[in-house]
Amino acid sequence: MRVYLIIILMSLVTIVPRVLPAVIIDRIKLPLWVGQWLEFVPAAALGALIFPGILTVVADRPHVGIIGGLVAVVIALFRVHIIVVVLGATTVVYFLL
Repeated sequence: MRVYLIIILMSLVTIVPRVLPAVIIDRIKLPLWVGQWLEFVPAAALGALIFPGILTVVADRPHVGIIGGLVAVVIALFRVHIIVVVLGATTVVYFLL
């Protein structure tokens, strides 16, 4: 019984921070500039998660990851599917190793 109580309480603790912002955002009207600013958050977060990984693909040779990242950027500029971007960068890194 105690395990079930712990599971229920843990689910409540994790769902409240996820649902609360959605409920609040629906009830208030944000200025236009805030909405435009919030559109950049996913790209900034993704960049912050990816960039350290690019530098540490090969610990003693960071240029390999940098070249792979640059190839990914160039391929992405052609607006191709994300799978093509990932495969292109992975292939370049593979052949540089």
